[in-house]
Amino acid sequence: METQKNNPLHGIKLEQIVTDLQNHYGWEYMGHEINIRCFNENPTIKSSLKFLRRTPWARTKVEQMYLNYLKNNK
Repeated sequence: METQKNNPLHGIKLEQIVTDLQNHYGWEYMGHEINIRCFNENPTIKSSLKFLRRTPWARTKVEQMYLNYLKNNK
């Protein structure tokens, strides 16, 4: 537990991250910021989660977008 105490993403599921971003920004903006097909072509939470779980570079970008969202909405 000690190693995660300063990690703002600790305990937040990927599904919650994608859902919060989609509700706040929408698919169009997310697809513009992170150009991946699961955000640009028939986007769904399910398809996005499937892709992001298998693609570390894309997941890192989404997590960074979420950290920026948290920082700007405090």
